[in-house]
Amino acid sequence: MRLDTLIGEPWADYGLIDSGHGKKLERYGRFRFVRPEPQAMWAPATADWRAKGEFVPASDEDGGGRWVFAEPVPRDGWPLKWNEVRFTAQTTPFRHLGFFPDMAPVWNWMRERVADKPGAECMNLFGYTGVGTLAMASAGAKMVHVDASKKSVEAARANAALSGLQDAPVRWIIDDAAKFIAREVRRGRRYDGILLDPPKYGRGPEGEIWRLEEDLPRLIADCRKLIDADSRFLFLTVYAVRMSALAIGELLSQLFADLPGTVEAGELGVREESRGLALPTAIWARWSR
Repeated sequence: MRLDTLIGEPWADYGLIDSGHGKKLERYGRFRFVRPEPQAMWAPATADWRAKGEFVPASDEDGGGRWVFAEPVPRDGWPLKWNEVRFTAQTTPFRHLGFFPDMAPVWNWMRERVADKPGAECMNLFGYTGVGTLAMASAGAKMVHVDASKKSVEAARANAALSGLQDAPVRWIIDDAAKFIAREVRRGRRYDGILLDPPKYGRGPEGEIWRLEEDLPRLIADCRKLIDADSRFLFLTVYAVRMSALAIGELLSQLFADLPGTVEAGELGVREESRGLALPTAIWARWSR
């Protein structure tokens, strides 16, 4: 297993402007925001942190918090663009803005894996608002987008329409991820690529409980049954700090030992515009061939 680092570079509609003292200053289109970032243990590059709003976390360790706005921000969000994909950014109660910009190098990597296979069938599990789904669909992949939240899937379909991809071959599925994957295994389905971005904790549409540390190994084992020697990739990202890249890399190494290809793992990060340093955001592991 090889260790590596994936660093997201700034693009026209997103950039990490500065970071430090447990916070980060980012630009999302024409707006600047401050959000908490425990990994930013260093001092910021500048004192100019003027922003439209800041997310102030709650005092407990279970998340929560609120946005404090210095100036009005569109309640229904505003449009952003990544390559061919257009989508809506919006301040959410979960401190992020409706998508995860550090995933940009992952979107590029997945598109490269299937570039020579038009109509490749891929799945985005825990697909959220669908930017990863649309990144693949815009490159010609047939997609299955799965999320337990009806609201998230509706937002993903709205982003598809915004991108002019409302007629792209995407199956929009509102379902518990583990149950859906288990049914796909029973159906004998296969995929050319699978992207998983599971939360630390979640609930399915019928109250199913998801706990990352307990449920991830079984889910990856079922995903493995949907991958064969002609498949191209499985990519897993994890934002839970109690896991390590080595741990999830070894999980994939064992489950994919019977297939040709390579297992890699490492950290995901974003390049700061002020100094060029890399701010770590998540860990990942992938199998590819």
